[in-house]
Amino acid sequence: MLQIKPILAALKQHKAGTVLIGLQIALTLAIVCNLLFMIHQRMLHVSRPSGVSEESVLTIRNEWARADESNLQALDAADLQLLRRLTGVRDASISYGYPLRNGGYNSSVSNTPSNPNEINVSSRFFTDDHLLPVLDSKLIAGRNFRSDEVAWEREDQMQPAPQVILTESLARKLYPDGSALGKPVYLDGSASPSVVIGIVDRLAGNFPGSWNDAAYGDIVIEPRIVVDKPVTYLISAEPGQLEAITKGAPAALMKLNRLRIIADGTGDADMGVRNFTQVRADAYRDEEGMVKVMAYISIVLLCITAAGIVGLTSFWVGQRRKQIGIRRALGATRGEILSYFLTENLLIGIGAVFFGSLLAGGISLFLSLHFETHRLSVIYLLGGIATLLLLGQCATFGPAWRAAKISPVEATRSG
Repeated sequence: MLQIKPILAALKQHKAGTVLIGLQIALTLAIVCNLLFMIHQRMLHVSRPSGVSEESVLTIRNEWARADESNLQALDAADLQLLRRLTGVRDASISYGYPLRNGGYNSSVSNTPSNPNEINVSSRFFTDDHLLPVLDSKLIAGRNFRSDEVAWEREDQMQPAPQVILTESLARKLYPDGSALGKPVYLDGSASPSVVIGIVDRLAGNFPGSWNDAAYGDIVIEPRIVVDKPVTYLISAEPGQLEAITKGAPAALMKLNRLRIIADGTGDADMGVRNFTQVRADAYRDEEGMVKVMAYISIVLLCITAAGIVGLTSFWVGQRRKQIGIRRALGATRGEILSYFLTENLLIGIGAVFFGSLLAGGISLFLSLHFETHRLSVIYLLGGIATLLLLGQCATFGPAWRAAKISPVEATRSG
């Protein structure tokens, strides 16, 4: 049976190497645990539902070139009429703002005209009565806008609409003790109320960034269309028709009027023709890039730690060849030599993960206080501990197995 005391005595004789590899394991545990937990949080963030039937919705960013501003409403209306008649199109809408757009309007809203505790709204969508059917967004109370309630206005002349539709999350924040339906809300400090005529189940806002998580689904939808040269059309396709419409709709628009620009979507994330898979990818491109970087860092740290353990164990085996040979001559089996080095590494690892756990908790606390991140989950910490201990044993096995294969004659001769 191997004794712990002889192993501890041997480690005391190699304090520098023991401390260095212990610190490496501790730092790797602290950093990798937090990185993997952050990766998990980022992936949850990226996969949040948008409230849109993403498999059937297409966006087209259109910009009028050399068009008379007095004629923009008629041009937009003609486009919408054309799009709604296309084969395979279920419905079409025009909207300044839509889920995961990565830009647009946001503002504050309250349930009284002078409420100091205003709620910051994720987004305001300025649109028509077709947006909810296009997005396949479900009304859970009230009604949709009527066509006669939709106003066409220049951006610099817009005022809060008389009627609005809210998402359920915002409605509950404004009126936690009862239904918001039929109640007034005040947008952006306006003294004029907007009456809530409908409540939709769920929609994502214009801004998917983590800074806006608390208001991610707090949306105000207003029945007014912004009259401007750049506009965005949203189209819902019949099942199986999205690909055909992606090609056919821009071509039909250009045939109707060529005084327009429809980009290819390779520049500005809000430009061009994009299905909602592309919209989501553009919205979360930075997030996914961050996830990849954190994953690469975690892999590199684990590889460096494993290499350090292999190198240190190999060095110790080389230094102890004579001792190994003597033990083998005294009857120690290969299994006992192997167990000795594995136990030695395990003791170093246990001490290292203890301090690494404290360091991981400290890093997590710092991040949560200064960057409003979630606190590190105990599950990730325990998983990290198990991974580092297992990694240490696997990294030690190769050099330890080579030590166990040393014959007594070879070891004592080389010593």
